[in-house]
Parts: sequence; structure tokens; C-alpha cells
Amino acid sequence: MYRSYLRPLFFLFNPESAHNLVFSLLKWTFFIPGINALVRSLYKVDAPSLHREVAGLQFKNPVGLAAGLDKNAVVMKQMAALGFGFIEIGTVTPRPQVGNPKPRMFRLPLDQGLINRMGFNNDGVEVIAQRLEKRPRNIIVGANIGKNKDTPNEKAASDYLICFDRLFDLADYFVVNVSSPNTPGLRALQDKEPLLELLNLLMQNNRSRPVQKPIFLKIAPDLNTAQLDDIVTIVKESGISGVIATNTTLSREGLKTQRTLVDLFGAGGLSGKPVKNRSTEVVKYLHDKSNGVFPIIASGGIHEAQDAVEKINAGAVLVQVYTGFVYEGPALVKRINQRLIHQGR
Repeated sequence: MYRSYLRPLFFLFNPESAHNLVFSLLKWTFFIPGINALVRSLYKVDAPSLHREVAGLQFKNPVGLAAGLDKNAVVMKQMAALGFGFIEIGTVTPRPQVGNPKPRMFRLPLDQGLINRMGFNNDGVEVIAQRLEKRPRNIIVGANIGKNKDTPNEKAASDYLICFDRLFDLADYFVVNVSSPNTPGLRALQDKEPLLELLNLLMQNNRSRPVQKPIFLKIAPDLNTAQLDDIVTIVKESGISGVIATNTTLSREGLKTQRTLVDLFGAGGLSGKPVKNRSTEVVKYLHDKSNGVFPIIASGGIHEAQDAVEKINAGAVLVQVYTGFVYEGPALVKRINQRLIHQGR
């Protein structure tokens, strides 16, 4: 139904308008009595074999919603009803920001991909914290945190600490986002010294509390082997829980979409099927290099159940979807979980 009827309708609108339309429909539809239960009956899959314990958290199933879709924590209840095992909100910054000028998101249907340069548009940590206070308690919610665009890198740690502190009692886990290509200079924080300094500060804050929260690092797919080796060292030395691999890519290689059109879209991170293979390579490399000592959450190019299986076979313990959800709809989550049950994964 989604691919045959709803997706063609939504794709009549530009991507950001379609996103806002879908969110409005989700919010208003769930006010109808019985809709929540109906949607859960259609999409939710539960089985003991799907349950995962990762970083001390109990996940009902291993399929999560990646950060970037529900930036402002407004459809958590709806996404839980659609069968996700966990939801990651954000990226959240200390102060609200509008993001980059529009248009800033573009579809590549021939490649089943998206290019975005959203620029951490969000309502700011205080507003999002107030929404998280009313979050559903039957699902794990993670907070993806970042810095404001006008915060210089030498003061970036302060922004991350502000978000971490304000959301600490409201989120189940945290993700440090230093890998978005859409905030100028942000990826420089992936270099070994500044990244280790940032993570050490967050972990120092974390360890000062009676109960610690898992902290994950989200990395780019564009890192070379030496940089990935550094990531393994950084995770071990800092003591963070693990890695999310990967964010969007700057690469435009191997696309079916005409180069002139891709150039017209301009800068931004590419997600979806074009990043699938590289994301899997990064997951496998990190898993093998670290001997599996820390958990890896796989994100990037999961459009079918088999894509998720490949990520898990490469060493991932959980998977996240975003662009695949846009192209395939909510049945994707159900198909992945059903395949995992069938294969005993």
C-alpha cells in the first residue's frame, strides 16, 4: 500500500514538505480512538528471539529509527506503534537553529537515496527536553547531540555537555554527532586528539553520576583505515559504549542519477542505498579490528530485510533506518524483524 499509493503521493511534494505532511498526518491520526492499537497490531512484531541487551539496555527488537527523522521528538509514540525497537531523536543543539537555507533535501529515486544539508535544524535542547518529559516509556529513546553552527570548535565541548546534562534524566542513551557534513568544520572534531578530549569530558561527567548512561559515537563512512583504527583506540581509551556506523557520505561515486542533476543539488550528505556497501565495510572493519569488544549500531542503506541481515553478519548488534523508511514505508521494520525471527538471528 505504501509503495503503490502513499509514496507516489508524498513524492509529489518536495522532500521537506512531504516530511512535514507525514508528521502532521501521524500526529493528527493518532488522536483518533483506537488508532494506536490498530497500528500496533498491523506493524509490531514481538518475539523473545528479537530481544537484545546492548550497553545495559533491554531492546524489544533490534530495529531503530535513526536520528534526523524525528529531530524534535514529536512523533515518538507514533514511531513506537510502527514497530521500532528504539528511537533516536535529534540532532539536538543547545540553542534552537533554523538550519541551512532551503531547498536543502533532494531525492535520488534512481538510486533510492537522499541528499541533505539540513544543518542541525531543531527546536533547541530546552523545548526538546520538555517533550521528552512526556515521552512513551515502553520504548528506548536515544538523544543525538551536537553543537550550534556558530559555536567554534574550540568551544564545542561546552555545547555537547549542555545537551548531555539537560537530557540526562530523559534519554536512555546518547549519541555524539561529530560526523554530519552539514555544519562547517564539524567533521574536524573526528580527529583523534579533539575527539578523545570531547569524549573524555563527557565520560567524566557521566561517571560523576550515580547511574551512567551509554554514550555512542556516530562516525562518517568517509574515514580511511588509519582513521578507523583511531576510532577503535578512542572508544577503548575513552570508555564510551560503542559506535554508530555510519552517517551520510560526501561521495557521489557510482550514482545512476545524471551527474548534472546531482551537481545541481549541490553540497550535502548522501544517504540510502548508495552508502549501503561502505557502511557495511566500516561495520565489519571496526568489529574485526576491535575483536568485537564494543557494540556497533549499523546505519546506512538498509532498504530490505536482507540489508539488515548483512549488517548483523558484519558485526552489528542493532540496526537503524531512515532513508529506507522513506522509500519503503513502515512495513520495512516488520519485514526486517520477521526475517530475523525466521533466520534465528
